[in-house]
Amino acid sequence: MILAMSSGKAFAETLFILIHVSAGITWIGLLYYFNVVQTPALAKFEAPPRTELQRKLLPLALLWFRMAAAVTFLSGLIVLVLSEDFSHGGAKHWPGLSITAGMFIATVMLLNVWLVIWPNQRIVIANAEGVAAGKEPDPAAAGAARRGALASRTNTLFSISVIWFMVSTSNWALFLSKQPGAGKRIVWYLAMLALTGVFEANALGLLGGVAPSPIRKYMDDIKQTIAVGTGLWLVYLILEYALSR
Repeated sequence: MILAMSSGKAFAETLFILIHVSAGITWIGLLYYFNVVQTPALAKFEAPPRTELQRKLLPLALLWFRMAAAVTFLSGLIVLVLSEDFSHGGAKHWPGLSITAGMFIATVMLLNVWLVIWPNQRIVIANAEGVAAGKEPDPAAAGAARRGALASRTNTLFSISVIWFMVSTSNWALFLSKQPGAGKRIVWYLAMLALTGVFEANALGLLGGVAPSPIRKYMDDIKQTIAVGTGLWLVYLILEYALSR
């Protein structure tokens, strides 16, 4: 009986990990499509074809985008509940610290999708529909597009660290010290909160609005976004190693 229950739990955990990974691939794949392919391409379009693309492609792509984000988040929570390693004090070990960091940053990304990107893109889509119907352009559309783009670029930046934490939890993190002291854990979480908070505040315009500026330059060029995201990952990597000594 116990063996059957254990086998059933193992199967359920494996199934939800599969769902989690599949949804995550869809979410991050669409995120990179928007930022690496669509946004640069749209800048080269004339107004009429750009309007048609916004009307016909964006709604479907954004539907898959936000649903994939939601399924990734919910299935991840279920995996966490089913995982014995995390429930038995794992949050005090490096694998637990690693997955917690990934979950926290991914949650911020989810909130960006549903509370920033989607509401602003709805304005863009509605404007495109209005223009196609012969109405005057909505003056709010440009600002909405900018706010959505900043949140999307910031999610791209965050995604590099999140992917690292998700992958490294079951291998790299196992080679770090098994249980860092309370002081080191506090340093880890404070650094994670501070780094995530600064980049997110900049994306939301809390550090001087959303207009182009030197502190926002890395979000106006996808190559710079990826470079800064890689730099952020290196900071986490160095911090992990330093705190594990």
